[in-house]
Amino acid sequence: REAEIRNTLLAQVLDQAARARLSNLALVKPDKAKAVENYLIQMARFGQLAGKVSEQGLIEILEKVSQQTEKKTTVKFNRRKVLDSDEEDDE
Repeated sequence: REAEIRNTLLAQVLDQAARARLSNLALVKPDKAKAVENYLIQMARFGQLAGKVSEQGLIEILEKVSQQTEKKTTVKFNRRKVLDSDEEDDE
């Protein structure tokens, strides 16, 4: 039931080319497609969308969502201190 409501709302919000692009995205990256769908539904509920979203508009939304969910990769070096063995000097 919920999926049916989502699809109906997305059909009202997106034009044909944008829906096709979102469907293709869902095949490759379902989590990102879900995030974009949630973003679109939220915008529609608050009346922030003026008319149907075109394919270009969807691309812009994809870029926004990508920036928000972008994973930062950091490399951290742990330098180990080498202890010199002075056992030979002790004799």
